[in-house]
Amino acid sequence: MKKALIITLVSSTFLFAQTKEKVEVPYVAFPIKMGKGFELIQANCLMCHSFGYIINQGRQSRKFWREKVDKMIIHFKAPMDEASAKASTDYLFEHYGNGKEE
Repeated sequence: MKKALIITLVSSTFLFAQTKEKVEVPYVAFPIKMGKGFELIQANCLMCHSFGYIINQGRQSRKFWREKVDKMIIHFKAPMDEASAKASTDYLFEHYGNGKEE
């Protein structure tokens, strides 16, 4: 019992860490390309993550972008129907695609 209490106390000490310094989180402006379908990206994607997540994927194929959109719908419950998913994929491919379908 004592061992469990000591382990709990030692592992939770970071919760009490404080700093007297002012901590500033840097602002990073990501270049967002406007176009048809952007409103869906703004409503369905940017509610959970920054635009940097999209840009950091690099230029990818249409299949890649569709798989990402499907992953967000299936695993992360993005509130998109099929028409929104297709329009979002089209936007991502047009502005961040590599020109390849697969």
